[in-house]
Amino acid sequence: MVPGRPKDLPWSQEPPHALLAVPILMIVIVTVVDILAPASVHLGPFLVAAPAVTASFAGPRTTAYIGALAVSAQVVVAAVRTSLVDLNHSFQIITLILMSAFATSFAARRERHERELMQLRSVATAAQEVVLKPLPQQVGSLRIASVYQAAESEAQIGGDLYAAARTEHGIRIVIGDVRGKGLEAVGDAALLLGAFRGAAHRQADLSALMGFLEGTVTSDLDDPSGLDAAAEDRGEAFITAAALDIPDDEPVLRLINCGHPPPLLLRGDQVRPLTVRHPAPPLGLTEFVETELSEETFAFEHGDIVLLYTDGVIEARDHEGTFYPLAERVAGKAAEHGPDALLAHLSKDLMRHVGGHLGDDAAMVAIERLPRRPS
Repeated sequence: MVPGRPKDLPWSQEPPHALLAVPILMIVIVTVVDILAPASVHLGPFLVAAPAVTASFAGPRTTAYIGALAVSAQVVVAAVRTSLVDLNHSFQIITLILMSAFATSFAARRERHERELMQLRSVATAAQEVVLKPLPQQVGSLRIASVYQAAESEAQIGGDLYAAARTEHGIRIVIGDVRGKGLEAVGDAALLLGAFRGAAHRQADLSALMGFLEGTVTSDLDDPSGLDAAAEDRGEAFITAAALDIPDDEPVLRLINCGHPPPLLLRGDQVRPLTVRHPAPPLGLTEFVETELSEETFAFEHGDIVLLYTDGVIEARDHEGTFYPLAERVAGKAAEHGPDALLAHLSKDLMRHVGGHLGDDAAMVAIERLPRRPS
């Protein structure tokens, strides 16, 4: 996502003509009906609705114009029905001027908040590009796609994470989910991603790499420098993670799973969860649970797709409380979809399942092994 240029920002755009027609039409209707109504009926107070409605979608200048038009209409009504010095109409005109000024100030305040929100979105986008870097679309004989759907509509990233690193013999990929939400979760995700990118090239095997990540997360949680009240809850923080090592010259993948949902292997019409025999606890729990980080090997042949995901996908519920059936929805899709099309299909299907609003961040990574080309 690229931050919008100033001319693209919603607070700098002119409101659509169709929207402006609404308050103008209100003024015309109220004015005509008020002039034609009996002497005992006064519809002038309804004119205040025009600047009030305009303030909800337009800037202060347009709102002030509509307010001035409403006041002018009230003056015309006063001149036609009685006179400008009529007490009733004088109070209506004064009240309309005050309410129009109030609506104009509200529009200015709303415009300022929209400007601040757009700036925050730009900062969030920059943070996303730094922390959650896009995965390469193709590495060697692997084709990769990824998608991140934040639960908060204004957020770009949260506690879900993924990253890839090219090594001498293949590629390493990690996907994870930080317990909790907010800036603290983003900070933990950034810590793990930084450690992974720094160590993925240096550690000889996957077990050593995950051991390094475990030590990084544990040392951060034990850091006594956090003096605020939130630091008291750091002992309950942890990160579920799964790391894959996919060599270039072997049709296999090696996997270590630390409390993360098992990846799905898509082969033709078959869907198989890659469940390890010896799962490790989430990162950051070594002081509570004994950890054994051992990698396990699975076949990963040409045409296969492995799907990584976070629990925000499988724990997404519809209005009846039914979890999203991920394995069901991907069955039979590997043959007809590549990674990009597969994730696009799953993203739309997931949002339909939850009615357009996720309860938790959701991330997915799809990796397809292509036929190896001759050197």
